[in-house]
Order: sequence, then C-alpha cells, then structure tokens
Amino acid sequence: MRMHIARSVRHAGFAALLVASAAFGTARPVHSAATTMSVPTLAAADVTAEDVAASNAKVVMAYNALVAMWAADFEQLGVRFSPPGLVRYRGAVRTSCGVMSGNNAAYCTARNTIFFDEVFLARQARAAARDLGTDGDMAAVGIIAHEMGHAVATQLGADSPVPYYNEATADCLAGVFTQRAARNGTLESGDLDEAFHGLAAAGDPTPQLTGNRRVDARITYRAQLMGHGTRDQRLSNFQAGYEQGAGACLSELEER
Repeated sequence: MRMHIARSVRHAGFAALLVASAAFGTARPVHSAATTMSVPTLAAADVTAEDVAASNAKVVMAYNALVAMWAADFEQLGVRFSPPGLVRYRGAVRTSCGVMSGNNAAYCTARNTIFFDEVFLARQARAAARDLGTDGDMAAVGIIAHEMGHAVATQLGADSPVPYYNEATADCLAGVFTQRAARNGTLESGDLDEAFHGLAAAGDPTPQLTGNRRVDARITYRAQLMGHGTRDQRLSNFQAGYEQGAGACLSELEER
C-alpha cells in the first residue's frame, strides 16, 4: 500500500498532531478492558528484524492515513475525532488494558489506545507475501484499520453490548479505509487479497460441540455473539464497507 499522507491533511496544526501521534509508545502497567484481535502463530512465517522494522514503518503510515481520514469525516459531522495512541509490544506484557497476550492486537477504550504485537503484525505480512506472491503489507495494515474502527465506533457512540456486532463494525470500517485507498490511488495491486488473507486467518475457530443438540445450540449461539465471526462473516463485513462505505457499517449497528 502506497501512503501519501501529506495530501490528506487539511491543517498544519493537525499535521503536527499526526507527526507527534505516530511515535510509538511503550506498554505500561495499568488495568482496563480491551477489544482484541488474535490470530494463531504462523510458525512457518518466521520474520527478521528487517521484516519487523518494515512492518512498523507501514503501520505508522497507515495509522497517519487512518487518523487523517476519520478526522476529516468527523469534521463533516461537526465533531472532533480523538486520535488513539499507538503502542507496540512483543510477547505477553502488562498494558493499560491489563495483560496483553502475544500474537494479538487490541483497542483499549478506557485509554483510547491501540496496542499491537509488532512481531505478530510482521508475521501476518510475511505469511500473506508467502501465500500470495505480493509484499503482504495490507495483511498487517488491515489489523490496524480494524482496531481504528473500534475507536471510530466508540467515539460515535455506536457500541453494542454484543461483542460480535462491534467486531463486525470494525471489520466493515476497515473495508471503508481500503475503499478510500482505492479511490485515491494508494491501493496497490494485491492489497485487497492481502486484506482478505489477514481476515481469513483471523476467523473464529469452530466451536467444540458435545453431541447434545440443546447444549450445542447454546454453545453455537454464544460463540456467534462473543467472537469476531467466521472467516466468511469477516470477509462479508469487510466487503460491505469496501463496497458501500461507512454508512453500511454504522447504520446496521444502530438498528440492533
């Protein structure tokens, strides 16, 4: 994904804010709650320090583009978007949203902060590159776009008590970011496939059923409400944002 950040920023003051916000923070010990996205470790996609550095650079560019995009959209609504912080870590660490496991990314509502395991993101990009024959960067960028989607929905008051609906909205809003990238010419060939690759890898596992029809119905129902969605659901939610824009993401949530 090519990023042309400067042309998306409207005010010099806001540009300064983006530069300041792009600097990574470090995890600190506090406690709260977070909305997470975790994917199984891809052992076959081992990464180098150079891979992690390249992934982190793309994350910064994507973060800046996301902040600029959503700030402009919020401005049209007459409200201010508060850019979330961006904190990288490795392995299991204690963060301002409690213990954050490895191979994970999360948005912390209480601290308005996105946390991500930098090795995890680099592995997603490497795995997509290996499987698709591309640079793989959108597989990692899509994760940040998803977590930013949580920040957008939260600040608009579009939260649901049902976790799955919030995850569906975040996937949809990540699709909106990809749609805008396609419109302004920063979406590269293969980026859409990379985004789909990352979402497919992060679908919820099949629930372990017992054979008891009544018990299994409860297990299935709970899994549907508490998770991120199946591979097909995640792809469908992302595609809704990519094809229809932000209205498709938020109007459905408001109706629930």
